[in-house]
Amino acid sequence: MLMPPTISTINPSQGPTTGGTTVTLTGTGMTGSTAVRFGSTNATSFVVNSATQITAVSPPRAAGAAAVIVVHPTGNSNSVTFTYVVAPVPVVTSVAPSSGPTSGGTSVTLTGTGFTGATAVTFAGVPATSFVVNSATQITAVTPAGSAGAAVVTVTTPGGSSAPDAFFFYAAPPVLTGAAPAQGPAAGGVIITLTGSNLLNASAVRFASTNAASFTVVSATQITATAPAGTGSSPITVVTPGGTSNPVAFTYVAAPTLTSLVPSSGPTSAGTVVTLIGANLASATAVSFGGTAVPFTVVSDTQITAVAPAGAGGPVTVTVTTVGGTGPGLTYTRVAAPGI
Repeated sequence: MLMPPTISTINPSQGPTTGGTTVTLTGTGMTGSTAVRFGSTNATSFVVNSATQITAVSPPRAAGAAAVIVVHPTGNSNSVTFTYVVAPVPVVTSVAPSSGPTSGGTSVTLTGTGFTGATAVTFAGVPATSFVVNSATQITAVTPAGSAGAAVVTVTTPGGSSAPDAFFFYAAPPVLTGAAPAQGPAAGGVIITLTGSNLLNASAVRFASTNAASFTVVSATQITATAPAGTGSSPITVVTPGGTSNPVAFTYVAAPTLTSLVPSSGPTSAGTVVTLIGANLASATAVSFGGTAVPFTVVSDTQITAVAPAGAGGPVTVTVTTVGGTGPGLTYTRVAAPGI
């Protein structure tokens, strides 16, 4: 003679009055069961997994204890208790990080209370790309795409929806329009003014892949940054919660070098045209004879012509200053005329 089913455990043993809790009933003789009842109300749905297990979804019911039984052609099972509780309204107390790009994709941690059984997380009414309920006090969610500005973050559970007092700020992507100066010495140290838009809350300024030695956000349209050491072309980008900006050009200039002066000597009077030969001379900003700045013409990256100033007889050091700095000098000798 077949015996009615028996229930030994129910897990979980409580859930919200709104129903919807999936419970697992473990016992014996479950095969062929025709119903699962919570009090006098049939389960919303149920599945006989095996002779020893049934999963059932609790129907809505008033708060309090409900006797759960399994109905079977051989008779009803013993009962176990499932307790209906009033689910708390969820409360979101913090969102971290609190900002990210309008393109979405930011993983944020929501902290608060009453998150158990959350059925939705929205940002300005748009469902999160995905979310995971870690505990009654924490949810991780991935932001959907959104418009620049503040977006109300809402968590919905069987207890209701959280109040509209938690926010995620969508940041428009940063845009750079210029860098001045656009060149600097390979040793770094030059202060660059970056102009553009959406530059607030910048977290990094990069010269190619190297972070700036330091930077200051002046406004939403301007940042000053100190260039690190580098070589060659090194596009500058800015990183903000809105993403990474477009690059703007910046070039490192090597320090100038001089290899010869032609002629290397001349009279103490002014006017001798001297050709300076070397390398990295194209961006020359000054030519000096013994500390005296003189007129000059950049002929090419390897040649400059300059006019020697008047001065006492003897050697003086000739130097060239460029965007790349001031290079080592060469000796020019003033020769006094006989009898002077």
